[in-house]
Amino acid sequence: MTTATLAPEPRVSLTVGLRNTGTLAWRTLVQIKHNPFELLDFSVQPVMFLLLFTYVFGGAISGTPGEYLVFGLPGIIVQNLLFATLNTGVGLNTDINKGVFDRLRSLPIARWSPLAGRIVADVIKQAWAVALLLGVGMILGFRIGTGPVEVLGAFALLLGFGLAASWMSVLVAMLVSTPEKVQIFGFVLLFPLTFASNAFAPTDSMPGWLQAWVKVNPVSILADATRGLLSGGPIATPVFQSVLWAAGLLVVFAPLAVWAFRRRV
Repeated sequence: MTTATLAPEPRVSLTVGLRNTGTLAWRTLVQIKHNPFELLDFSVQPVMFLLLFTYVFGGAISGTPGEYLVFGLPGIIVQNLLFATLNTGVGLNTDINKGVFDRLRSLPIARWSPLAGRIVADVIKQAWAVALLLGVGMILGFRIGTGPVEVLGAFALLLGFGLAASWMSVLVAMLVSTPEKVQIFGFVLLFPLTFASNAFAPTDSMPGWLQAWVKVNPVSILADATRGLLSGGPIATPVFQSVLWAAGLLVVFAPLAVWAFRRRV
């Protein structure tokens, strides 16, 4: 009597895994060509927020819409960046429920490449949204007060923070059953986090009890760092604190998200 044994899955090298990641990231991006509505969250929505806050609240907060742009544009970029991380979780949850990951598992690719490919694609989309908001802001009257090194530093800081924060969305996507639940969780967390910050209004205009929270809110810290890098002003402390927050999010949520991913897929 003989017993059949299953052959172990072939181990994929890191180089092949990175190539798989690039291919799957391109798969996610190329879908925009056939479904342009996927860019709405990264294009129309952020510009709408920028226009509404600038022309509805800008005069009341800063005196003129032009003066508000100097303060508000970096905060709006940060707010949009964090909300855009929900798309990573929603996309992953949708792919899992549609069986996309089951089909990918039958291919000779790195098991982690579908997850990495989705994250890389969404970081590229976030870079597009940051550039779009900055470009529209300049059309409306915003002027960069620093040099190209600081601007590139702002992009790197924002995308690095967005990458770290996206692991929270990935973890939620692995734990809930539907994409709608990912969105609900994200809005419950991100709405109070972003609006109870100095992203849209100066801290000194808020009640004293709220100011204490705003000063330690990571959204406020990242907004201050972005303002300093784009318009000038103190950057060392807010940039350092933003990097610490990003590192903390990455260290805490990335292992949990990968653990949950391996259990579900």
